[in-house]
Amino acid sequence: MGQDTRRHSAESEHKNGEYELIRDDEDPCLGMYDKPLPCFGCGIGWFSLLLGFVFPLMWYYATILYFKNYYQRDPRERAGLAASAIAALICTIAIIITIAVLIF
Repeated sequence: MGQDTRRHSAESEHKNGEYELIRDDEDPCLGMYDKPLPCFGCGIGWFSLLLGFVFPLMWYYATILYFKNYYQRDPRERAGLAASAIAALICTIAIIITIAVLIF
């Protein structure tokens, strides 16, 4: 009975031209991630990955954010931060191999 009353009142409000806030009682996070990501909309992780090709220290910065669970604030950041961490790992291995070849 309670749902029918709410639905009827929502339909009458909609007919009057008023807008209704879309919200899901089961998932309160719905709509939480509708705002755009920082750094031109691509997120800190992907921005760090792209900028890291010019300034590789950005990969290490994003790796620190990844290991500090920065993506808990916004799960959309996780993939970019993980990609930057992988790029930092590859860069570190390349630097170690280069130094080993030059020294020995």
